[in-house]
Amino acid sequence: MMDDPARARAEIEARRPDILALFQRRRALLAENFGTMVADAWDRAESALCLSLTRLAIRHGRFGQDYHHYHNEEHALEILDRRIERVMRELGIKALTGLDWVALTLFATCHDLRQRELVDSGHPVGSNEAASIAETERILDRCGFDRVRDHELYLALEIMIAGSTFDARPAPMDRSKFNTAEAVTTTGPLAPHLARELDRINPAWRSEPSLDRAIRLALIASDLDTANVGESFVELSDSGARLAGEREMRAGRSLESTDAGPPLLGFLTTGQERYFFELHRFCSDVGERVYGPGKAANAEKVRAISVQLRERFRDREPGSYTGVDVLDAQREMVWQLA
Repeated sequence: MMDDPARARAEIEARRPDILALFQRRRALLAENFGTMVADAWDRAESALCLSLTRLAIRHGRFGQDYHHYHNEEHALEILDRRIERVMRELGIKALTGLDWVALTLFATCHDLRQRELVDSGHPVGSNEAASIAETERILDRCGFDRVRDHELYLALEIMIAGSTFDARPAPMDRSKFNTAEAVTTTGPLAPHLARELDRINPAWRSEPSLDRAIRLALIASDLDTANVGESFVELSDSGARLAGEREMRAGRSLESTDAGPPLLGFLTTGQERYFFELHRFCSDVGERVYGPGKAANAEKVRAISVQLRERFRDREPGSYTGVDVLDAQREMVWQLA
């Protein structure tokens, strides 16, 4: 287990120096707009960013042996870099406080730290998310944060990561075979229901400013996590293909096999339509303002590619095409529609 922030930073510097350049640019931007207090908070956060990102890359990404096509360091970076940067650009950096930006950046690298926890259907917060919260707190401890002094940050990350839960209460199943990628097309996010859950647990929470902030950030974080709906159609389709690949891996089906063909086709048609039109919803004004127009522009393309994919394989026997065949067809159609 990577436990040394300095070693984690060295690992990133050796393998992905562009990430450290990104951190440097983000720090300069925050320092320019919010001053030294936020810059100092970023410096401590950067150690946690390096440690969490390296752990994710070793555990489920390109630095390790258990590669997950979607839940890896690249998903963390697309939130940290492309999506947060777009919100800053379109709404202005003063749309949120400097410490809010720091918290959202840490959410990006910490919310998917664990992906193979045994699912427990008795709680609204997913097992992966609960384990990620616990690990995030240990990372913050290791990187110079204090649970009393920095209580608001610990609380914000706990609520944000909890709110990123998909499939909060799955139907009865073999818990050892729970498929994280499958959950994205079965239920919506927990974030919009966090206030209701807190009302049930602690009705007085609304009088606590730190919890109110945490809920607000959780709604924004949920929109950043699922912002693919409002990005370019190429980016939306690429994220769908990555989720499809991870889903097949977790199900034990090789993409090169004919066993993967029909389920992957279903995921990229019915599954994506269900995610896009039924399950996804914007949770925050920030998310809707930035990504809502893009989602509206993608709607007809999502319908069109589903029709085209079904038509392409309509007369094919289930054992006559592989998962790779479906992904190749999807990639071809995406560029025609983009």
